[in-house]
Order: sequence, then C-alpha cells, then structure tokens
Amino acid sequence: MRLLLDECIDRKFAREFSGYEVKTVPQMGWAGVKNGQLLALAETEFDVFITVDRNLSFQQNLPQFNIAVIVLQA
Repeated sequence: MRLLLDECIDRKFAREFSGYEVKTVPQMGWAGVKNGQLLALAETEFDVFITVDRNLSFQQNLPQFNIAVIVLQA
C-alpha cells in the first residue's frame, strides 16, 4: 500500500508506517500544489492521502477522487 503524507505533516511521521511505501508531498515535488490538483495527482500513484487539513472535505468533493483520505486530529 502506498501512502502520501501532506506537506503539513512532519516527514518523520513516515517512520510510523513500517511495511508501507510512504512518501511526502515535497518528496514528490508537489509542494505548494492546491488540494484539488494534489488529490488528482495523488490518486494516480497512491492508495491513501494523510493530512491534518480538517477543511479538506468541505473544500473538495472527495468521492470524485479514487484515493482514501485520512484526516488526523492532533
């Protein structure tokens, strides 16, 4: 399973997902890309997008994207 961490999440968090392929938005060269375009890019290469952006579901029509979105609350 391939996981993508949003740029607002510390890259060290990737260590918590042993056994998974984890990349960050900056590692993919997608830093600064707006959420809609980011989700469109992510769905082509990843299974799960992890973010802390609680407004994402209000800003984007998430069911249109073929990627699972996890919003962490810390």
